Amino acid sequence: MLEQRIQQQFFESADLKYQAAETLARPLADAVHAVIGCITSGGKLLVCGNGGSASDAQHFAAEFVGRFERERPGLAALALSTDTSILTAVANDYDFSQVFARQVQALGQPGDLLLALSTSGNSANVMAAVEAAHEREMTVIAFTGRGGGQMKERLAETDVHICVPHERTARIQEVHILALHCLCDAVDAQLLGDQEE
Repeated sequence: MLEQRIQQQFFESADLKYQAAETLARPLADAVHAVIGCITSGGKLLVCGNGGSASDAQHFAAEFVGRFERERPGLAALALSTDTSILTAVANDYDFSQVFARQVQALGQPGDLLLALSTSGNSANVMAAVEAAHEREMTVIAFTGRGGGQMKERLAETDVHICVPHERTARIQEVHILALHCLCDAVDAQLLGDQEE
């Protein structure tokens, strides 16, 4: 029945979130520390991904520049998937694999942070952005699934890897958005001096 199929989607998503809570709590805490270090030192976050991950990147940047759930000063974050002129110029003049890397090279500074989203961990343009970030002495927070793909091999020891333990894109994306909200909440808690830890 259709209703059972729909319910099964909810159950699978909930089961994965319970499983991921324990697996991802430590790397997410590490990501919070990295973001706090970046922001309090005057740095910014550059965020990238493709498709649904591009939407997540834009969503995350909006939560930082605007606000998440509470009032606070805006935080410096920029989604690299939003400027169609840059994306199409770089894709046309160079290659689509360079659409994020060129922006990281132009905008990234030592101490800044790259938040890179790829459900497979194999997106060529996201991996190129990771390499560009390392060249610019930036820390990377990588959001992946499926074991991390090729991206996990390109991460430095000082980077943070948040790898959802699942193979299905929809489930990975659902946990990514929850993890991004956890990151927003925890960063706000740290910056606003919450004692609820």
